Amino acid sequence: MFTERPLDGEVATVRERHAPDAVVLDCERDFETLDPAVAEDLLLLTDSVDPLSYPDHWVPADAPEPLHRLASTQFTVGMPGDGGVAWAGSSDGGEDEHTASGEGRPARHGQTTPPVVLVKPRLEGSPEDFVDFLLAEAFVEVGLGLPEHFLGFFEDRYADLADAVGDRLDPAGTYQLAAALFDAYVGLHTREVFADWEGDLPRLHAAWVDAGQRLEPRLSDLSEEVAMGRTDFAAAAELACSAVKHDIELPTPFAALDTQAYREYGAEYAVTWAEKTVDSLD
Repeated sequence: MFTERPLDGEVATVRERHAPDAVVLDCERDFETLDPAVAEDLLLLTDSVDPLSYPDHWVPADAPEPLHRLASTQFTVGMPGDGGVAWAGSSDGGEDEHTASGEGRPARHGQTTPPVVLVKPRLEGSPEDFVDFLLAEAFVEVGLGLPEHFLGFFEDRYADLADAVGDRLDPAGTYQLAAALFDAYVGLHTREVFADWEGDLPRLHAAWVDAGQRLEPRLSDLSEEVAMGRTDFAAAAELACSAVKHDIELPTPFAALDTQAYREYGAEYAVTWAEKTVDSLD
């Protein structure tokens, strides 16, 4: 199922800076969540595996089944919405390692030692610079010590988020919104690193800039599309929040997520924003 992926050039430099112990693996098949038996194959490639688990009351009864599996004691790698690169674990070293304190951060808990970064076959045929940016992004996230998934970010506030938006979003929409909000929170931390690449990692910096420029036209009419009901709120949030890491201007009402207040207060801020925003759409 897994083969080690060789790295060189700028992407290898980013791994050395932020997650020097990370194991990078190509996967034989695409996945959203790895089957338990397949996930356990990672035991052969890591020093230890410590599955995440969360209290039952963090996950509403009607939440999507993958979220219930993640909250259980079952070793879960990858979740819907992860895209072409997934990762698990946290780094033992690197320039950006720090303890999870302040800025609304939950305590860090990585499932694997060392961390693993998984590249899915869906990326075959994608531009090399784009794939390298996704890998570099994963190394930066691993090194920052942020949670692997939004449930580790929201913790018991995920139930509060579901309550806040339940009249407008179904459980799948709530999941999509939570993933988007977490993406924005992560982006507030990673974009500082990406911007610094301009000096000595020009190829990766150009890939970061290019991805942001491709998003900008899709954001220009997003507020109107949501107001007119042409774009679902959760889908609009997913698009807007993905732009935070590229440091480009967000439309209303998503601009309130591109703030120091969100970086500082984290999940509490996200739930309050969601509640006020959903109420304003009625």
